[in-house]
Amino acid sequence: MSHPVTGPQQAAPAAPADLVERGLAASTSSGCVVIAESSASLNLRWANNTLTTNGVMHTGSVTVVAIADGQGGPRAAAITRSGVDGGTIADLVAEAEAAAAESVPAEDAAPLLDGDTDPDFTDPPADVPMAGLAGVASWLGEVFGQAKAAKQGRFGFAEHDVTTVCVGTSTGLRRRHVQPAVRLEMTGRSDDGTRSAWAGRAADAVERLDLAAVEADLVKRLEWAARRVELPAGRYDTVLPPSAVADLMTYMYWSMGALDAHEGSTVFSKPGGGTRIGESLSSRPVSLRSDPAMPGQVCQPFVVAPASSRMSSVFDNGMPLSATEWIAGGTLQALHGTRHTSRETGLPVTPLVDNLELLAGGEGGTDDLVAGVERGLLLTCLWYVREVDPQTLLLTGLTRDGVFLVENGEVTAAVNNFRFNDSPVGLLGRIVAAGASEDAFAREFGDYFTRTRMPALRVPDFNMSSVSQAS
Repeated sequence: MSHPVTGPQQAAPAAPADLVERGLAASTSSGCVVIAESSASLNLRWANNTLTTNGVMHTGSVTVVAIADGQGGPRAAAITRSGVDGGTIADLVAEAEAAAAESVPAEDAAPLLDGDTDPDFTDPPADVPMAGLAGVASWLGEVFGQAKAAKQGRFGFAEHDVTTVCVGTSTGLRRRHVQPAVRLEMTGRSDDGTRSAWAGRAADAVERLDLAAVEADLVKRLEWAARRVELPAGRYDTVLPPSAVADLMTYMYWSMGALDAHEGSTVFSKPGGGTRIGESLSSRPVSLRSDPAMPGQVCQPFVVAPASSRMSSVFDNGMPLSATEWIAGGTLQALHGTRHTSRETGLPVTPLVDNLELLAGGEGGTDDLVAGVERGLLLTCLWYVREVDPQTLLLTGLTRDGVFLVENGEVTAAVNNFRFNDSPVGLLGRIVAAGASEDAFAREFGDYFTRTRMPALRVPDFNMSSVSQAS
């Protein structure tokens, strides 16, 4: 079953490389960075066993970072606009330069990076193939029929995005990267509304989505939910699948700022001053790493910073990224930081990389970990994750769409939802079993951070702090 594109279609924006060159040519400030992005997105959405919408969208944006000399040091201003073309880019540059002249000296000021030009810099922006989700649509036709026969509904969406980013500086650096991203989320519900289950996948290509596994997960979990048991709050021997682990590790990764740790405000701060780099976080051979060339999770190999923050610096745009071990052998090895962070802390320059992998020395998958549980819980995913205490990185959130009772190594029933309170840092020190790392999709943070590889983990005392009425 194929479906023609019937949703919104927009003309592709101006070529990113051309906008970069026009912006730099219009600059009169002492330094300038231009970042141009062009994105194409193909999507499918469905509800209650019916495909509802599909379409193609093209979007584009330009960021101009203007750097002005001034008393007390360089001043910088960054302005981002969508819909910029060759006729309006000069206006954006002038606006950024005026803002830079009126700003205060930049704390993170550093010389713009020199560099050469990527050989494909002037290539046209990549487009999403119009038939990119045709296989997903055909598969959905089969799934809808099976779900309807089982008195169930399927709800969800699939997206195939391709983003081309070009970065240029007044010092001659020219960088280009094309980032594909595919994700699919689906929820299954019984017609009477008493049972629900969720599954999601992300990949760099449609053909790498394991569609059969998505539906198999939903069918299995809905069958498990035919029996229901109410349980009280407490600490449970818990198996967390890769999706739940991805949410916890992503939040921890975002919290691993070198400057915040150096200033004493996070769980990675050393009592009395400094950071905990070099300290053991787990007795297991846990490794947390990022690598722009990670197979199946390739990401941009250079810094793209449209604004300065405690996590990034506009002055670092175009900086090469390399494989980084954040945790190795259970020991904290690095915290992410900019050149400014390095000057303040004395630590190496280790920018954020847009992917993440956790290795915990295990084999097998979620089912293998469940087989070792005498009595405990199997989660599906976490939802509405929020920070409670940065000093311990205590997080809270809710379980959703399936928490299951495990007895003697088998799932025997669905249970009520819980609010949890636990720390991903503390969790690393309490792992009793782990699976092999696999491509994972974080339900809570997957909109912002899709490229993760995570194992399933078993934790003997995961803290379900209260019963939740969420469904």
